[in-house]
This record gives sequence, structure tokens and C-alpha cells, in this order.
Amino acid sequence: MIRFRMLMIKPHTTQKEFYGATTVGAKGQVVIPAEARKAMNLKDGEKLLVFGMGCDMIAFTKLANVEKFAAHLAGNLKNIRSVLKKTERS
Repeated sequence: MIRFRMLMIKPHTTQKEFYGATTVGAKGQVVIPAEARKAMNLKDGEKLLVFGMGCDMIAFTKLANVEKFAAHLAGNLKNIRSVLKKTERS
């Protein structure tokens, strides 16, 4: 079983959203839910960076926003480490 955790960040906010579930197709394609595409203002053909950590987390961000994404992760490193420690204990 593969578990996915996703953190979606809306522009100019730290609000987190859960947009639903998706399925990996035979060619490895994943459909991003319409609500998430709308919230992130994703357009057809827009380039995304794909990040993975271990074998159970994938995150997408707009190529144009990678610096903002990195700053957000760095700013929340303490919280991320706390979640990881709790996950390791369970």
C-alpha cells in the first residue's frame, strides 16, 4: 500500500486544503483535482516541479513558485520535524 500526503499552498496564504484522492494511471499519470487546479491557478501546459521524500510523499509546485515553496518549507521545518517524529512513533 502506498500512502500519499499532500500539502497544497494557496498563493499568499498558509491555509492548507485537502482536495480529494486521485489514481495513478497505467502510464503513471495523475489527475490533479479541478478544485486544486483552480485554487492554484494552474493552466494547461504549465510546468510543475515534483518533489518526493522517501517512498510515500509527493508534492507538486509551480516551477515559477519554487523559491516561495522552499521558503515555506524552511519556515515550517520545526512543525514538519514534529509531524515526522509523531509518525515514526506510530
